[in-house]
Amino acid sequence: MKQEVIRELSTPELMESLETESKQLVKLKLNHAVSPLENPNKISAYRRTVARIKTELRRRELEEVIKSEK
Repeated sequence: MKQEVIRELSTPELMESLETESKQLVKLKLNHAVSPLENPNKISAYRRTVARIKTELRRRELEEVIKSEK
């Protein structure tokens, strides 16, 4: 998922997406441990997507803190 797409999502949608992507990442890691994946780069892609979502959520959280301080 691209950063531009992540920024367009609402916060509840991001939370839902984070949960889905995290579950998929865990599933891929377990499958890879049992038998090698055809494309192990998928694990890295999911890990990056989860990081992007977490970063966007944190950015929004910090924006709210800054707004409440003013």
